[in-house]
Amino acid sequence: MVGIPQAIIPALREHLNTYVGNEPGALLFPGAKGGPLRRSGFNTRTRWVDVVRDVGMPGQHFHDLRHTGNMLAAESGAGLKDLMARMGHDNVRAAMIYQHAVRGADKAITDAIDRHIGRADDEDDEGSAGVLAPVS
Repeated sequence: MVGIPQAIIPALREHLNTYVGNEPGALLFPGAKGGPLRRSGFNTRTRWVDVVRDVGMPGQHFHDLRHTGNMLAAESGAGLKDLMARMGHDNVRAAMIYQHAVRGADKAITDAIDRHIGRADDEDDEGSAGVLAPVS
């Protein structure tokens, strides 16, 4: 199970209402004759090349959407195991690509430490904070 961001729920509902049958087991992305959408017919059936050109992103591939989603997931700060589960990876190396590609993690870590230290400073003003000491 993977969570669906609230922001895409309206588009997902529209897709379901337009393209997906009501019967149990209905395909989310049916082919022209109602069967499975084949990879070989994807670009033609979806007019992918025309659509990405029309939205100003020529040359984009469908798999780029997965890459974008994985990058956004990695930017969330989720741990490696959680990212692997969301991405469907059973290989640590594959999931690590996204964690290493995300710059700014060090800033998030530093900001979290600053917030923690800030709370300690606030507590110190009240006379109840612990002592911070360097670790050698």
